[in-house]
Amino acid sequence: MEVIKFGLKYWKKNIPMAMFIQICSFIAIICDLMLPLISEMFIDYVILDHSPTNDNIFSFMLSGKYGEIHSMKLFFSLAVIFMTLLLFRLVIVYFKNVTTQKLGVKLETDLRRETYRKIMELDSETLSEYNTGELLTTANADTVMFKELFCTMMVRILDSVFVLIMTIYLLSSIHVSLLIVPVLLLPFFVIALINFRKKARENYRKIRGCNSEMSLTVQENIEAVRLVRSFVNEDIENCKFRESNEKLKEAYINQVKLSSKFEVVFSSIKQFAYIGSIAISAILVMKGYMLVGFLVTSSSYIMKIMDHITQINNTLFIMQQQIISGHKMIDFLACESKTPEAENAIEIENKPNISIKNGYMVLDRKSVLKDINIEIPYGKKVGIVGGTGSGKSVLLESLVRIHDLTGGSIMINGIDIRDYTLNSLRENFSYVFQDVFLFSNTIDSNIAYAEPDVEKRQVVLAAKHAQAHNFIKGFDMGYETIIGERGLGISGGQKQRVSIARALLKDAPVLVLDDSTSALDVNTEKKLLKDIKDNYPDKTILISAHRLSSVVDCDEIIYMQDGMIIERGTFDELMKMDGRFANVYRIQEDERKSVINYDELSDNKKNGGAL
Repeated sequence: MEVIKFGLKYWKKNIPMAMFIQICSFIAIICDLMLPLISEMFIDYVILDHSPTNDNIFSFMLSGKYGEIHSMKLFFSLAVIFMTLLLFRLVIVYFKNVTTQKLGVKLETDLRRETYRKIMELDSETLSEYNTGELLTTANADTVMFKELFCTMMVRILDSVFVLIMTIYLLSSIHVSLLIVPVLLLPFFVIALINFRKKARENYRKIRGCNSEMSLTVQENIEAVRLVRSFVNEDIENCKFRESNEKLKEAYINQVKLSSKFEVVFSSIKQFAYIGSIAISAILVMKGYMLVGFLVTSSSYIMKIMDHITQINNTLFIMQQQIISGHKMIDFLACESKTPEAENAIEIENKPNISIKNGYMVLDRKSVLKDINIEIPYGKKVGIVGGTGSGKSVLLESLVRIHDLTGGSIMINGIDIRDYTLNSLRENFSYVFQDVFLFSNTIDSNIAYAEPDVEKRQVVLAAKHAQAHNFIKGFDMGYETIIGERGLGISGGQKQRVSIARALLKDAPVLVLDDSTSALDVNTEKKLLKDIKDNYPDKTILISAHRLSSVVDCDEIIYMQDGMIIERGTFDELMKMDGRFANVYRIQEDERKSVINYDELSDNKKNGGAL
């Protein structure tokens, strides 16, 4: 019932269309149930020569107006009614099916939109609890399954219940004894259904899990294809794929076996019902309780009862898969973001002055930030350096609430950032992540991601400031060059410069460069940072880097270790302090000079110079 209640939230706005579908379905069923009654009249009053009776709703056809009994005129009159009902039923079914498909697509679209919205809404930490295969299955396969539950399965059950009510009424009007066989066989149906339904739910759960695992395996290998090839690990990945594929195959084979057993059991019960009904009908005909034509009619109705009881059972059997999908969607959509937006959240109205007070954060039971205190008035340039795992990226991500502080506060213009709307907060930051992501689109579209309708000259200007214009011009298609998925086709340094151009074009008050120049050579990096500083003098710029030369021109440099600020000051102040920053800076400079000297010696050797 939980799954049904959940679905009704999205279904209720489509109730008028759903009612139209159900009414069409009921009309088509009534037309279909009338056909055996006309068949009975063909047998009893056209083929045979029985006296007229009033035991059929079409008995008015025997008045003589539409033809005498045992005449061709009566035959054609009955044939016209039969064909009219048949054609009318086909038209109704057509409109019902078209409307059902439209309704199904609408519901599926709504559900997919809702799951996608949830993916966009959830914070990174919560999303990381789901693997990519699970998310893809939820957004695609589960929405289709859940749509089928409401647009197909529920309609089938209502149709079958309506057929059962109508056929039971029609059979009882012919002779109540005809209900004996369906009543006796009903308990066998129920027992078999309960048994098979439990097994089906377990098996469908396995199938869904195997599908998610398969999606994850394929998706990872597509993204990591270059890594796999560079390690010559194709055989290992093929083995992983075969294992996932075999698991999925076995799950489906088990389902086929279960379905086959299910079909055998219910087909056997149906055959017993049919034979029993024919026997009872024959006895009633021989005893003179009903005409021969009613034997055909009653056997037809008995088979409809058996068919629709089987359809209910089959539907409930298949519904187990859709119920599993429904529960998965409920669980996913019920997930609460760890960075929720306040009910009465406000907008940031002025240029942001950032203040972090006693910042403390725990992720996965590990302290990643401890006692962070920073003042960043608007326009200040701050460098954040430190070794791997020192907390630089987490600190910068907390500014846009990718993670929320566990303790302390981050304030903008004296107001806690949790009191601002997420959109307003993030619109004030142009963020360049260390893990660069480019869309499978043109370079122009990637740079203009924040402003799709911006003029081309502004795209080119941003690319120039990011030192990307020259290499882009080198491509045959220039800015219209299609970049492969995740930036395949261009180098790591080129990807970083395109992503920096994208952030510059957004033109937010705060520019965050999270180790986003690591793939650039020192000279290109210096040009890029100088160009940004000269052309965007008023912006707040936050630079995180492993290479300390990247931050020498910042107004303040913060050195982090184990989530804490252990040194801070200008470049000159830190060098005079002769602490951790100074030591690392000297080591890096010595390494850089060694590389330069080695390159010069190599050039001299190539040019024939003396060593």
